[in-house]
Amino acid sequence: MNKGIRIWNKAIKIIPGGNGLLSKRPHRYLPNLWPTYFKKSKGLNIWDLNNKKYIDFCQMGVGTCILGYANKFVDTAVKKAVNSGVNSSLNSIEEYILAKKFLKYNKFADQIKFARGGGEAMSIAVRLARAQSGKNIIAFSGYHGWADWYIAANLKKKNTLDEYLVSDVDPSGIPKNLKNSIIPIGYNNNKDLKKLNGKNIAAFVIEGSRYEYPSKSFLKEIQKICKKKDICLIVDEITSGWRETIGGIYKKFNLKPDIVVFGKAIGNGYAISSILGKKKYMQYANKTFISSTAWTEKVGFAAGNATIDFIIKNKVYLHIPKIGKMITNGWNKIAKDYGIKMGFSEVMPLCTFFLNYANKDELYTFFTKEMLKKGYLANNSVWLSYAHKEKDVKKYLKACEKVFIKMKDFINNKKNYKKIEVRYYSLHKPKKKQKSIY
Repeated sequence: MNKGIRIWNKAIKIIPGGNGLLSKRPHRYLPNLWPTYFKKSKGLNIWDLNNKKYIDFCQMGVGTCILGYANKFVDTAVKKAVNSGVNSSLNSIEEYILAKKFLKYNKFADQIKFARGGGEAMSIAVRLARAQSGKNIIAFSGYHGWADWYIAANLKKKNTLDEYLVSDVDPSGIPKNLKNSIIPIGYNNNKDLKKLNGKNIAAFVIEGSRYEYPSKSFLKEIQKICKKKDICLIVDEITSGWRETIGGIYKKFNLKPDIVVFGKAIGNGYAISSILGKKKYMQYANKTFISSTAWTEKVGFAAGNATIDFIIKNKVYLHIPKIGKMITNGWNKIAKDYGIKMGFSEVMPLCTFFLNYANKDELYTFFTKEMLKKGYLANNSVWLSYAHKEKDVKKYLKACEKVFIKMKDFINNKKNYKKIEVRYYSLHKPKKKQKSIY
């Protein structure tokens, strides 16, 4: 058992869940073997508490580090901000500069508000839609965070969010009167859109993309319904924003949103999120109370300005999909060469392979374990960054090929291998074998 896991076993006793983010918990990757804690990160490299270096072809800060770890251009801007004082009784001019920048590249919007995390930013967007409309019901498609308005989907049926979140989300603590305030719509499920016939719908919230893109027919029908019934269309771009376009992926599909929410990538690891939209909705931020001290500190704005400048100057939005396609093509070739049953996501910035076997969680865990031996943090998804270059991908794919050859043997001759504790994506270890949600 490594040092990180030993500390983790102590941490879970004093920190509920062990940390503040489900996606960084070791049981989702390699129980009892995942390095868990880091001492240093730079580019694609992460050093654990034992000073062992790993190459990250996995999470990249759960999608936040779009430029790579400790990007010099961004960090220099942040250090300058820190040296001049990150907070005071007056406002940071960087907030105004960043606001103008966002509105320049998202022409549909008139105004913008900033926050820190994605979950709170989504809550702000939903609040604005409800305030403007005077309506309560929110329809959604995709994953949208931890807030009451979203988790309320599990009040009526406990497995509503299984497709988007994890399969054991208990709605404890969510007010029971929110039971009928949320309408789930399957992603790209046009038939589900018939649920939007009600008159009390304040907003339709759709995730820009994750493993698949929204279909043209799905988006066309959503826009038609939203326009006809005066429903606020909120596009959650926390996952998708700035990775394939200058701004949001909504541009790629000629989608016409009322509000767009950005997070993750816009600060390259530093905490910042944004809510931008039409004045019709944004002006209600002055009528309902939306305010927090931490939203005004300078670091997030400095990081945001530098990150957006770097993305545009270096055309990061062209590089990332190109690298994703290279990885996906490499996986596909390996799968065909060795007869491994595998499918792939169509979204390249979060390229993903899917194993078509009954014991796929066991195989994903096997992949992570064997790649870890070769010095890679890896699972079946890769959050890509500007730091991922073609030379890195070539080395990674060579390592993947060796592991997939071994995986094929594992599939056929499992008895020859030591048992491994299988990853699980739920909040708590299931009593019986659990089906993967991805």
